[in-house]
This record gives sequence, structure tokens and C-alpha cells, in this order.
Amino acid sequence: MTPSTQDSPESSGGDWPSDWLRATLGLFALRALEAGPSYGYAIIGEFERHGLGTVKGGTLYPLLTRYEAAGLVATEWRPGDAGPGRKYFALTEHGLDELQRLRTEWARFAEVSNSYLGTTQPGKEINP
Repeated sequence: MTPSTQDSPESSGGDWPSDWLRATLGLFALRALEAGPSYGYAIIGEFERHGLGTVKGGTLYPLLTRYEAAGLVATEWRPGDAGPGRKYFALTEHGLDELQRLRTEWARFAEVSNSYLGTTQPGKEINP
């Protein structure tokens, strides 16, 4: 296995290269918050339930902190049911706009990528 497979510390299960998850984590984090406010470990669980792999809190929380600084998410501390409080993250209007923009870009990127992958012919020389 290569270092970019799921066996890396950033992921588990052997399904997706960890580089893919890192590259799409921002889009997925915004998408997870689209339904409403949530906290980090619930977002991680959402990723796992949807087959996206495992993300460490040490990867997700700095991303959410950057998104808060950029005005994409707002935060609120809420008391815990039987323990310490939790920091909830919610999309702002700016964050929702960014999610829509990224979705559009993702769709275009996926279309172009799939087209390229579908037309590549093994053994053919690449000429500029």
C-alpha cells in the first residue's frame, strides 16, 4: 500500500486514499453543517456513516477554526447532557454561499475528471 491509502493516520477502512479526503474535507464539513448546527465528533460520525472514512479531531477542528475566522461558520457553546459543554458550529450565510459555490465547482471538476479518465487509452503516447 502507498502512503496515500486509508491505512494512514487520517483514515481507516482501506476504502479511499487519505489524500482525497483531505482535499475534500472543507466541502464535506460545510455540507455536514447544511442541515443545522453540529459539533465536531458528530460531524466525524456523519462522515463515517456516509462511507467517507474517518477524520481525526486534530484535523477537523483546525479546519472549522479557520472557517470561523473566515466567517463561514459561527460557533456557540452548549451545555452537555451528562458532561462538559460542546462547541457547536453552524453555517453562516457566507458559509452557505461558499458551499453552493464549491458544489458547483465540484460538479464541474468531477465531470471533467470523469471525461478524462474515460478517454485515456493505455499505451498511447502523450504529445504536447
